Amino acid sequence: MKFHFDFDIPKLSPPIEHTHKLFLIGSCFTENIGEKLRKYKFDVLENSHGILFNPISVAEAMDDYINNKVYTEDDIFSYNEGWHSWKHHSRYSALSANEALVKINNAVSQAHGFLKSADYVMLTLGSAWVYNLTEKASHTKHGQVAANNHKAPAEWFRKELLKPAELIDLFENVIHKLIKFNPDLKVIFTISPVRHLREGVVENNRSKAVLIHAVHEMVSKFEKLYYFPAYEIVIDDLRDYRFYAEDLVHPNYQATQYVWEKFVTACMGENTKGLIEEIHSINLAYQHKPFNATSEQHKKFLLSYKMKTKSLQQKFPYLNFNKELEFFSK
Repeated sequence: MKFHFDFDIPKLSPPIEHTHKLFLIGSCFTENIGEKLRKYKFDVLENSHGILFNPISVAEAMDDYINNKVYTEDDIFSYNEGWHSWKHHSRYSALSANEALVKINNAVSQAHGFLKSADYVMLTLGSAWVYNLTEKASHTKHGQVAANNHKAPAEWFRKELLKPAELIDLFENVIHKLIKFNPDLKVIFTISPVRHLREGVVENNRSKAVLIHAVHEMVSKFEKLYYFPAYEIVIDDLRDYRFYAEDLVHPNYQATQYVWEKFVTACMGENTKGLIEEIHSINLAYQHKPFNATSEQHKKFLLSYKMKTKSLQQKFPYLNFNKELEFFSK
């Protein structure tokens, strides 16, 4: 008997290698994939505006990186004893305007440099619902889309569902700018499997339908675009609440690990997969908790993995094993 529906995923061409630089932006699912990529020693930069759910905020952030925008105090606002940006996640908020601006501008500058030489950018869209700021919102242009509500009053926002045509126009513009900025860049689109149930079940499905339609229109128009079906893997392959956390919104560890394995299979070549396996064994050794740290057996274990790690470092000098080598040298 079959208890899940496994389907073929087109291969990414060319496949991702450890020598490539990957820029990730979008929903919290982006950070799950980014964490795994870093764990296996890929060169990654993610969410330089923080977690972004809606496509307009993602597009505006990409525009900031391309133009290396410098934020000033006119671009942020004071509320509830802190300074915030409507274009950023609250991780970029601070108690003083200067502190917030330093964090924001340092992140934009870093993203600008990284994106200029990146090989892949992965855009993960979470929801087609946007929250436009009303005339009651603090220090803002009426109608601006908020990337984060910063716990402001509900009357500061007006909810709107984007139309597919709006989304297509928005990202056509972004893709053209990206290719002009970095002609060698390849773009991976994904739809987050995180379910936005606070919008409502029907509303969540309407939102995902808009995103899916628009993204596939984009992929069919541009050669350098690729769609990785993270949403479909969770919704149609796994298709069970046991693969969600207790909130029934976020995919759990088993689901994200399954998606990661599918991502590796579809987007990486055999040599890269083999290197991931070698790094995985080093990661396990690095996390090992000995019963007796002073025993001869443990010292031999450390020496063995120190030599293995050094060998891998010499073979692949662009990988950073400094913390592992320090651990194995104890």
